Amino acid sequence: MIDLVDVSKTYSKGQPAVKNANLHIDKGEFVFIVGNSGSGKSTLIKLLLKELDATSGTVMVNGVNLKNMRRRQVAKYRRKLGVVFQDFRLLKDRNVYENVAFAQRVIGRPTRVIRKRVPEMLTLVGLAEKYKARPKELSGGEQQRVALARALVNRPDILLADEPTGNLDPQNAAEIMRLLEEINDRGTTVVVVTHNKEIVNAMKKRVVAMRKGVIISDEREGEYHYED
Repeated sequence: MIDLVDVSKTYSKGQPAVKNANLHIDKGEFVFIVGNSGSGKSTLIKLLLKELDATSGTVMVNGVNLKNMRRRQVAKYRRKLGVVFQDFRLLKDRNVYENVAFAQRVIGRPTRVIRKRVPEMLTLVGLAEKYKARPKELSGGEQQRVALARALVNRPDILLADEPTGNLDPQNAAEIMRLLEEINDRGTTVVVVTHNKEIVNAMKKRVVAMRKGVIISDEREGEYHYED
């Protein structure tokens, strides 16, 4: 599903953001990538999204070598991934329904499919009753659930979540993680970048820890107990 082989990423100046990373994630896994600020975990997500190209090494996702991917193929590739960010990134001038439907419209799904899939996703995240609300009328937790519904509406094989609970209180953070676990139970591979120790330690999933660009540990049913 995801393979990184001797992957390094060095920006124009300074130390490598990612150094000689080797990582294999199977289909259907739930993996936390943890580490303090500057550890390289967000760079790793950007490499998987093809927002950045590796300086060296091989990044394979779903059997595709991202190094060989042409720029015009990137948008199509990203449509097969679900992505959730810390800052929600909702369209402020559109309601909940349209925010989720947008992900279907950009890939040309017919209206009849959109009318079926969007309510299904909003029901999954518990927001079926708020489909007409604008983002500003929602709490932070509700906005993140809309973002999650949008990420899932195209039925991606992989969901990448970059600090999905970073702007949420503990109760809403726990609810988002419960939803991610349910999504994983349905067969989607879930990769979560976070520095939320409480959530990582409570969930007992696979934990990949990074420090200064290096993967320093990889544990099944791991905990977040790493400091710089």
